[in-house]
Amino acid sequence: MAIHGVWPVLCTPFTGDGAIDPAALRRIVRFARDSGVSGIVFPGFASEVDELTPGERVTLLGVVMEEAEGTLPVIAGASAPALDEVIARVGEAQALGIRQAMIQAPKAIGTDAEAVAAFYAAIAAACPGIEIILQNAPAPRGSDLSPGSVLAVARAVPAIRIVKEETIPSGGPISAILAGAPPHLAGVMGGGGARFVIDEALRGACGAMPAVEFADIHARMWAALASGREAEARMLYERTLPLLMIQSHARMRLTKRVLMLRGILDNDVVRARIPAFDPRDLAEIRALMDRIADLLTIAPLARAAE
Repeated sequence: MAIHGVWPVLCTPFTGDGAIDPAALRRIVRFARDSGVSGIVFPGFASEVDELTPGERVTLLGVVMEEAEGTLPVIAGASAPALDEVIARVGEAQALGIRQAMIQAPKAIGTDAEAVAAFYAAIAAACPGIEIILQNAPAPRGSDLSPGSVLAVARAVPAIRIVKEETIPSGGPISAILAGAPPHLAGVMGGGGARFVIDEALRGACGAMPAVEFADIHARMWAALASGREAEARMLYERTLPLLMIQSHARMRLTKRVLMLRGILDNDVVRARIPAFDPRDLAEIRALMDRIADLLTIAPLARAAE
């Protein structure tokens, strides 16, 4: 399966009392599909993956696969603190029919390319047939591997087919990885909430994995770039960037608030330690959303969400 275009990482919706909400997750999957994305990713950092139990992860991944119904490709996030846990998460994904897994090496392994390569090689050996997306996230969340280390790891492990490069800024590393990519590496994708997506695309990235709240706009943006309509892509980028800057610190709470305003979610409950929005925050988000209302063709603003 070719991986290109926009693949949003789905957030995990919770009920008012903090339990997982499978019905709401189904609505998010439908929204992503209607938005015209190339595929979806779950769970990832934007899914509050560290706050989910292994049982919740596999239950919700099953929900995603059921709702995708074979019409929307799914990449499973399989990162975990230890190798045996990662292998277990990959096995669960394979049992659901998923062939691609996005994995960040645990920070405990460090940044030594040989050690990181051994980690990915062990996964490939334990899970035959899996195609790995190597996620390189910035510190303090990720290992912040250098482009040279990423290339050394990718060259050593043929099962690594894609790199998701999220170091900040991402542009230079993406160019360096593409310049030295081994033949089996199919491409490099950007992340970082799509805050650098124009630069990433113009450097040759094969796609982007942002959060899901603007999936329709990001899909339109990528289509414009792919068709040479750079001015249109920049317009979409510039109009959404103020909200993505709020997302850079409010993370999945902003994602969920936007999905509330779009009538997809009922609340912005998070398990992660992210402060609640105060009234001024909510007013600013609403004002910024009003300014892009004409771009929201899939799920328009819903006044009732306020």
